Amino acid sequence: MRIEKLRQAFDIEIKLVHFPLHPDTPADGMALEELFAGRGIDLDAMYQRMKVMMDAEGLPYEKRTHTYNSRLAQELGKWADTVEGGEALHDPIYRAYFVERRNVGDPEVLLDIVAKTGLPVEAARTVLEQRTFSDAVDADWALSRQYGVTGVPTFVAARQGIVGAQPYEALVQLMETVGAQPRS
Repeated sequence: MRIEKLRQAFDIEIKLVHFPLHPDTPADGMALEELFAGRGIDLDAMYQRMKVMMDAEGLPYEKRTHTYNSRLAQELGKWADTVEGGEALHDPIYRAYFVERRNVGDPEVLLDIVAKTGLPVEAARTVLEQRTFSDAVDADWALSRQYGVTGVPTFVAARQGIVGAQPYEALVQLMETVGAQPRS
């Protein structure tokens, strides 16, 4: 992945910040046709563009018919960042949504993912039931707005950013522009 290549090439700290992409999506999800209705978007062409980019990045990506509210997944991801070994949760949530087409807004789906990663399920259940990382995600959303983020992914360094799935060379250029130190 480009982010890992950047981490190896530059002395940088990488922090994931959550963004409210379609935050009004209902708990049971929404058909993509409904989400994009009236916008003149060719869903098949959109999928093909994304598939090419994801394949180039080595990421699995399947055609979806629905979108799901990712708020609970984001809260669980913030929790995972505080737990030893928690980074292991991010990829399975990605795969559940973009490959397996699962509803990552469903607490039971999320707890199943947690169980498969070996993280503490009861602690995760508490996080989801008590929404203990809601404020942290709210802070991320506010930071995203402050940075002017309008889509994902967005890469920000030293208050400069680029939006969208960019080639690795564009990310290197951003690092060089902001004076990130190369690793030896």
